[in-house]
Amino acid sequence: METLKKVLMVNAISSGATGILMVILPGFISNLFGTTINWPYIAVGAFLIVFATFVGITARKPQTSMVRLIIAGDVTWVIGSALIITEGLFGLTTIGYVATGAVAAWVAMMAILQYKFLRVAIQQASH
Repeated sequence: METLKKVLMVNAISSGATGILMVILPGFISNLFGTTINWPYIAVGAFLIVFATFVGITARKPQTSMVRLIIAGDVTWVIGSALIITEGLFGLTTIGYVATGAVAAWVAMMAILQYKFLRVAIQQASH
């Protein structure tokens, strides 16, 4: 269970830090990604701050259903990112698509580790 808690906290911290950066620096990010509007970055950043809070609270006392919800959110993020990259959505710069892919890879790793350690925690609880 301790490893699951640690992975959830890493997810919370990385999601929260990303969210804060997006809210504080939307102009820089939109310029880097080759877009001209800031509000999508602010909106996604605000969502990530809320998500990070939820993940951090869940990390303190993980419940299976809440961890599964977090994993589902992470998987949804990865699928959405893959669509953005493969379909060339939003006309991003190369840096924008690479950054989207890098974040998606990190989120995928979080989902995989959370799934793995949730299964371990469930197995340990059943013995």
